[in-house]
Amino acid sequence: MNLSTIIPSAEVLVQQCLNGEAAAYRALYDRYAKAMYNTALRILNRTDDAEDVLQEAFTDAFQQLSSFQGRSTFGAWLKQIVVYKSLAHLKKQKLHFNGLETDAENIADEELVNEDEVWYTADSIVQAIKKLPDGYRTVLTLHLIEGFEQEEVAEMMKVAHSTVRTQYMRAKQKLLQVLKQEVYEQ
Repeated sequence: MNLSTIIPSAEVLVQQCLNGEAAAYRALYDRYAKAMYNTALRILNRTDDAEDVLQEAFTDAFQQLSSFQGRSTFGAWLKQIVVYKSLAHLKKQKLHFNGLETDAENIADEELVNEDEVWYTADSIVQAIKKLPDGYRTVLTLHLIEGFEQEEVAEMMKVAHSTVRTQYMRAKQKLLQVLKQEVYEQ
């Protein structure tokens, strides 16, 4: 193996950035930009908003690089920044949750969709998630796709855990309704 082709780890790149090496900033950006853009896009559902959040997140991350303490990977740290920036962007746009009430009994009043009745592909799920209202899409994305625990989602969104739990249950039902409707339209 040629030593000139060894790609430095994120930790090495962070240290190089802290030492003022400009090329390391570009290398970190190149390594993480696509994944962070996709995270922002899944939350925001608009390419121009996701691009804005991506740039803001990298700017903040690079300005705060000295506060990165390595308790997690650089990618996980950066992802947190992207998620918070995305949520702040939604908040600026006055994100309204559908059914913010936390009373789970209200769900029983809604028509529930049997998951076994719905057949879907990964692409159909992605397209259906894009059709969900912002509140549902955000909770579903953060918990199901990005892998955050519901308690973490509640903390990030500054709402009660019961609200996130209710939103998640409703988002799943709405997603199944959208998928079922698309199956019937085919």
